[in-house]
Amino acid sequence: MVGGRHRQLPLSGLTVIDVSTLFAGPLAAGILGDFGADVIKVEHPKGDPLRSYGPMCGDFSLAWKVVNRNKKSILLDLHEPGDRDAFLRLSGHADVVIENFRPGTLEKWGLGADVLTARNPRLVLTRVTAFGQDGPYADRPGFGTLAEAMSGLAAMSGEADGPPLLPAFPLGDAVAGLNAVCAVLMALRARDRLGNGQVADVSITESLLGLLGFQIAAFDKTGASPVRQGNRSANSAPRNVYRCSDGTWVAVSASARSVAERVMRLIGRAELIDEPWFAAGRLRARHHEVDRAVAEWIAERDRPSVIAAFRAAQAAVAPVYEFSDVLADPHFTERGSVIEVPDEDIGSVRMPGPAFRLSSTPGRVLSAGPRPGQHAKEVLSALGTDRVEPRVQAHR
Repeated sequence: MVGGRHRQLPLSGLTVIDVSTLFAGPLAAGILGDFGADVIKVEHPKGDPLRSYGPMCGDFSLAWKVVNRNKKSILLDLHEPGDRDAFLRLSGHADVVIENFRPGTLEKWGLGADVLTARNPRLVLTRVTAFGQDGPYADRPGFGTLAEAMSGLAAMSGEADGPPLLPAFPLGDAVAGLNAVCAVLMALRARDRLGNGQVADVSITESLLGLLGFQIAAFDKTGASPVRQGNRSANSAPRNVYRCSDGTWVAVSASARSVAERVMRLIGRAELIDEPWFAAGRLRARHHEVDRAVAEWIAERDRPSVIAAFRAAQAAVAPVYEFSDVLADPHFTERGSVIEVPDEDIGSVRMPGPAFRLSSTPGRVLSAGPRPGQHAKEVLSALGTDRVEPRVQAHR
C-alpha cells in the first residue's frame, strides 16, 4: 500500500546505506525500504547511471523512480578524502551497507570491510558482484547478462533451432537482489544472537545457479544437458503458449497428471489418457501430439471462450498479458499489486507494490526515486555537519 504508519513496519529503525548502482544492489535496498528501513542512497556527484537508463518521462528515468523509491539521496565522491570521511561516519551509524563495486575498490579507497567493521562491529556489509569476492573471475567487470550466459540459463532458453536466448529484462540482477535481501536479514538475525555484523558476499552468477540447481544435478548424474525447446517443457505436457482465433495468446500448464487428464477430456482427446506414457510428465513431453492437439483446439476459439472452458474443466490457463492488461486486471487492482505513487517531478507513477504481504506489518511506498542530493542537508546534519556543497544543489 501507499502510506501506512511507520511504526507498523518490520524494519523500522534499521539504517541502510545504498552505495550500489543499477539493479541488484538497489533492488535489495529498495525492498528493505518498502518494509521500513531508512535507506540513504549515496550517488556520485555526476549522477547514478540508472538516472539515464531506460524509458524516460521528460528528463527523468522511470527505472530510477521505481528502483530507488523510499530512499534519501546524497552525493558523495568516494575518491575525495572529505567525502570518504562522510561515508565512514555514515556507515558508523548504519546497520547495513550495500555496495556493488568491483572487488578491491572499497579497499583501494580505504573503506574496506576491515575499516568499516572496525568502526562499526555491528555492520552488515553486503557486497553484490557478478562473480563474487574471490576466485579467478572476481576482478572481472560483470553485469547480469554475463551471469545469465555463464550460469547455463541462456543456453537452455530459446527455440530449438535458434540461438541461446537472454531474458528481456535484468533477471539475474533481480534474483541476486532478492538473495541479497535474504542475506541481509539472515546476517541481522545472526547479529541479534551473536552481537556482531558480518560480510555478505552475493554473486549474481551463483544466484542463478541456485535457481537451476536440479538441472545441474541432473547433468551430473545423467550427463544430459537441457535442450532449447521454446516454451515447451521437458518435464510436463501440455505446457506452452497457444494462439487463439482472435490473435491473442494463452498459457497452459499441466504439470500434474490430473490436470493433463482434464485438458485431454476438454479438447476431446481422452483416448490419449490411456496411453502407457501419459502417466509421467517427462514422457508426455516427448509425445508432441499432446501439444499439437491442444494448439489445434485453442486455435479454433477466441480467448474468452478458451479461458472459460478451461476454468470450467478446472484446468490451469492464463491469458498472456500486455502491460495494458496488467493495469486493467481487476484482481491486481483489488489487491493493490500495482500502486500509484505521487512524485514531484512527474506528477505520479504507477509501479508494482511491495513484493509480498505481511498481515500485521505490511510494506509501503511513500515516494518515488529522489532527486540527486535531495536529502543531503538532512542526512549530513545528522552527522554533525551541515556541509552541502554547491554541486549538490546544482546537479539535477
